[in-house]
Amino acid sequence: MYLKSLTLRGFKSFASATSLQLEPGITCIVGPNGAGKSNVVDALAWVMGEQGAKSLRGGKMEDVIFAGTAGRAPLGRAEVSLTIDNTDGALPIDYAEVTIARTMFRNGGSEYAINGTPCRLLDVQELLSDSGIGHEMHVIVGQGQLDAILRATPEERRGFIEEAAGVLKHRKRKERALRKMEAMEANLTRVNDLTGEIRRQLGPLGRQAEAARKAATIQADARDARLRLLADDLVQLTSTLEQEVADETALIARRTEVEDALSVVRSRSAALELEAQEAAPLVARAQERWFALSSLRERLVATGSLAAERVRLLSDDENDNTDYGSRDPEQLRTQAAALRQQEQALIAESAQAKDALDAAVAHRTQIEIAHAAETARLTRLLRAAADRREGLAKLAGQVGARASRIEAGEAEIGRLQQSLEQSRARAAQAEREFAGLEASVAVEEEGEEGLDAAYERAAAALDLAETEVSQWREAERGADRDRSNSLARLEALELNLRRKDGAAALLAAGDELHGLTGSVAALLQVKAGHEAAVAAALGWAADAVAVDSVQAAQRAVATLREQDAGRAGLLVGATATTIEVASWPPLTGTAVWARDVVTCPVSVRPAIDQLLDRVALVDDPSTAVDLVDLGLGITAVTPEGDVFAPGFVRGGSASAPSLIEIQAAVDETRDKAQDAVRRGEQARFALATATEVATAANDAVEAALERLHESDARMAAVAERLGQLGSTVRAGRGESERIERAIVAAESALGSDRAEYLALRERLDDASADPGEEEPSSDERDRL
Repeated sequence: MYLKSLTLRGFKSFASATSLQLEPGITCIVGPNGAGKSNVVDALAWVMGEQGAKSLRGGKMEDVIFAGTAGRAPLGRAEVSLTIDNTDGALPIDYAEVTIARTMFRNGGSEYAINGTPCRLLDVQELLSDSGIGHEMHVIVGQGQLDAILRATPEERRGFIEEAAGVLKHRKRKERALRKMEAMEANLTRVNDLTGEIRRQLGPLGRQAEAARKAATIQADARDARLRLLADDLVQLTSTLEQEVADETALIARRTEVEDALSVVRSRSAALELEAQEAAPLVARAQERWFALSSLRERLVATGSLAAERVRLLSDDENDNTDYGSRDPEQLRTQAAALRQQEQALIAESAQAKDALDAAVAHRTQIEIAHAAETARLTRLLRAAADRREGLAKLAGQVGARASRIEAGEAEIGRLQQSLEQSRARAAQAEREFAGLEASVAVEEEGEEGLDAAYERAAAALDLAETEVSQWREAERGADRDRSNSLARLEALELNLRRKDGAAALLAAGDELHGLTGSVAALLQVKAGHEAAVAAALGWAADAVAVDSVQAAQRAVATLREQDAGRAGLLVGATATTIEVASWPPLTGTAVWARDVVTCPVSVRPAIDQLLDRVALVDDPSTAVDLVDLGLGITAVTPEGDVFAPGFVRGGSASAPSLIEIQAAVDETRDKAQDAVRRGEQARFALATATEVATAANDAVEAALERLHESDARMAAVAERLGQLGSTVRAGRGESERIERAIVAAESALGSDRAEYLALRERLDDASADPGEEEPSSDERDRL
């Protein structure tokens, strides 16, 4: 696998599309300053997922887009495509070539693609991570960074090696898994806390639920009682309404019957009037014909009478015809005159009969007019009697309705008064319970303040304990870290103590050679800060081996020669010259004698004193020069190890540390390691104590919190009960006011109904007491 090509479009200085074809091995890009060599490296880092603008030598990510020049306008996006040869299958994808593309728009949008398919940044990183060149798993040495790589610490070098070995991707995955596990653990802790909190609230909630069930039962009973009362009222009102409807129905039926009878009478009257009008001409013609027939009858009667009279006369004449011839004419004339008078009488009688007939016709006409008037009067009287009966029935119905309304009103007022008493009793009971609960709330609030204070104290103690635990845990970690560092440094220093020279060979064969005391560096203890100066003053003896006699030294030299182990300096304390320290001149300022800063066994003290004869330790070269110039035979040594002595000066840049310096460093590091161990044990002990204190504080916090929750639950229950009682009191007062208004309205309506009842009753009594007109008789009409 290798990078095959790189294409840049609008990236930094590459405004036009630029493609670089790469080959296996090392590719070198050369050019003058500003040619864009670093931009190519930036493009490689950018396309492989770099997210830091500073790593790309910019202030923000949009700076990678071509910004334009005097002769060319800026572009709106930057695109880089990297083609990787994958013929060896290093990338986990079934392609011989893999092209990774990244596009940045000036509005801040960014797109990634693998072989032209849009994807996420994570997909690119996962793809490259398996090859060891993913994000944070490749090393791009930028300008001025080579020295940083060369001066990297061992930890940083280890990081480079892990990146090259592909360990970092697994570490990243492990970190993600650990973060997920920590998040899961936090969620689990939170779920456990919530579960515990809910479990602690189950008791108060259960009691509240029980109280709610009891309240629901009571409310159901109250609702059932109200519904029963309303049902009873409905039954009574329905019965009253049915009675009223029955009365109204009876009245309507009676009215309908009367109206039907009245309609029949009116129809009959109208028919009779119509028949009378139709029969009037016939009556007139009948009267005329009657008059004519009567006249004719009279004439016929007269004629018949005259004929009978004549027949009688003729019969008499025939009987007496013997007398006609013998009658006296005078007698005949008398008889004729008598007949004429009789005729005149008949004529007069006929005239009288005619007058009587005219009078009878006139009387008949008057009788017919009287008959019609009597019929109209009879109809009017019948209608008035029906109206009076209907009015009486209406009055009776109204009186009954008012009486029913009065009874219903009195019953309603009684029921309302009873409901008012019950409502006032409930409100009073609720007020008493409310007052009692308010007193208990005051007590609970006082206790709540104490619980709050206790919880705050417990929480403060827990915070303090957790802070102390964190501090001791950090101290333990720091001590362990210092111990590890000190042990690693101690191991390295001890390796430096074991040099491959003659002294090391003698020390290694110490059990076989008698008279070896040990390494001079190991026998000496130098005051801190003077190790380099003492080592410079001792010179070869700093790396020498101490022996107890010259014979032991001789055996050691022979052993080195026989084993061809090199050369070694041997320090023989027994043969050293005794130095008169008292004869040394006093030192001024901060200068000290070298022997005064060295502690060693008595066996090597003479040799050390001989080596450090008149050797002074000074702070700087100028002081050393001044001491040498005194001419007292003093050798001055600076802290850097520069030696100023009569006749010679030895010094310069720092050389390899001597065994004394290394031994001092070993002792110091060992002390630091022991101190770290001590501090770690102390921290662990203190951490255990602090953890116990924190656990106790946490238990105290949980207990205080539980008591607070219980108090809150009680307060919530009391508050809820107070709200219910307050609602009950307000509802009771509102219901009482409503009932009082309903009673006032009912009493007012009852008074009105009673007044109307009395008025209607009086009207009904008056109407019933007044006999009125008797039932009209049709005898007069029939007579007519």
